[in-house]
Amino acid sequence: MRRKMNVASFVLSIIIAAGSVCGCGSSKMTETTASQDSAYEEPAYCTEEATAEAAEDGGYYRYESEAEECTDVCDPYTPQYNTESYEKPEENGYNIVTAKPLSTFAADVDTASYSNVRRMIEDGYALSEINPDAVRPEEFINYFKYKLNNPEGSDKFGITTEITTCPWNEEHQLMFVGMKTRDIDLTEAPDSNLVFLVDVSGSMDEPDKLPLLQKSLTELVDSLPGKGKISLVTYSGQEAVLLSGVSMKNKVKIKNAIDSMTASGCTNGEAGIQKAYKIAESNYIDGGINRIIMCTDGDLNVGVSNPDDLEKLIEEKRNNGIFLSVLGFGEGNLKDDNLERLADCGNGNYSYIDSLFEGKKVLVDEMGSTLVTVAKDVKLQVEFNPVRVNSYRLIGYENRIMNDTDFNDDTKDGGEIGAGHSVVALYEIVPEGSRSAINLKYQDEATKAAPTDDKYSDEYATVSVRYKEPEADKSELFSIIVGDKDYNETGSENIRFASMVAEFAMILSDSEYKGNATLEDIMEGYKQVEDRDEYREEFNQLVRMVAKRG
Repeated sequence: MRRKMNVASFVLSIIIAAGSVCGCGSSKMTETTASQDSAYEEPAYCTEEATAEAAEDGGYYRYESEAEECTDVCDPYTPQYNTESYEKPEENGYNIVTAKPLSTFAADVDTASYSNVRRMIEDGYALSEINPDAVRPEEFINYFKYKLNNPEGSDKFGITTEITTCPWNEEHQLMFVGMKTRDIDLTEAPDSNLVFLVDVSGSMDEPDKLPLLQKSLTELVDSLPGKGKISLVTYSGQEAVLLSGVSMKNKVKIKNAIDSMTASGCTNGEAGIQKAYKIAESNYIDGGINRIIMCTDGDLNVGVSNPDDLEKLIEEKRNNGIFLSVLGFGEGNLKDDNLERLADCGNGNYSYIDSLFEGKKVLVDEMGSTLVTVAKDVKLQVEFNPVRVNSYRLIGYENRIMNDTDFNDDTKDGGEIGAGHSVVALYEIVPEGSRSAINLKYQDEATKAAPTDDKYSDEYATVSVRYKEPEADKSELFSIIVGDKDYNETGSENIRFASMVAEFAMILSDSEYKGNATLEDIMEGYKQVEDRDEYREEFNQLVRMVAKRG
């Protein structure tokens, strides 16, 4: 296994609390404090003696002063308690098509949930020990590659659709909708202005945090094409600019700066993020890629009096062409809910890096997708045909659900999709006329009266996608039909593997809709998978590990 050690966690106060997310616009942050049972001790003055005494006890300091130098009062913390925080809205339930024919959500290409839960499993967590809120099914599904149709001609997306029998409920069906953009070679990408904002506070002084980040960034530097600029901003007690607009050709200088980072002191994230945006603006490339990549364990003690101000800042800079992506590291105090929200607000990706293997995947293999935005504010809307579909539920995407009226509203934020990205959504549908169909006395009359030769009788649904070009304010629209031609009794390997991943996520989160799903069924189904790679093989091993522990 790639993960080698359990890292003790520690308690830190946090001012950004969880809130529901729909894009970014509907998310809200509220202030919270550490729990009553935390390992908090009375503040001590930061004298050399106090610092030395705390260091002997393995404590960390979070300075209470708002001054940049952070020199007066600090709180010692002993890493004992797990203060990871997660939040997920209530799981999507079934909607009756005659009452709610539309399903609308923002595209999402985050994968952090899968790699974070993988870390838990590899660290020895039993099924009952995994926080259900840490499991976001769409991020499990979208972690893997599928054989999706490529865009044709000038099309922005290639679309792949399929319907088959639902593995965990034979009376239901599963509908697969996949979108893919064109791959891009980084050497062909526009020049990049990348600002890495790195948390170097004391909490990052663990093998799976700053040292892992440094190794991952070194892998990235070696793979960069040599055009564009790199900046490196760190924050702890105060922010520091280690690099500003250094040419990507100067790899030795960049790697030396990366190697020079050490973790110590308190967390003053507000100063760091403000400085990162200033550096990004000073090195802004018109027509290029301008992005901040924030690297942290999630201890976002940002110091703003009103947490909503952070959202507003990120949204403002996003609208000015500077996007924000987030990389999460470590365990024990990971603030997953906050990191996901920041990335959503910044039109960026949220990834969790638990190993050098994952660091290479995110920062090298998939960097083109992360950097090169091909479409922003991407929204999907599925209209189901009541003649064929009685009811449906979207698997996952709970924090990306949008009002149906938001689909045509260009002021409502959607998701960002990069070059080579794919987005897969699964719907569990109840066919009209099945034993589990919900019958309504009045609304069903129209369905029953529909003629069998109706021109839409062979259609299950219409999938519509709205998106904006990266520099545009007005959206474009395209639609496709999902019909009888897409039905496959046995299912392609795309939908069969995606359904296995969805089953695993539902079991881990103890979904009330998991039906007859079992770990044994997933393992048996995987034996039929022919298109295997190291990521799918690892998935199979994770399922086996959970099954073995019971």
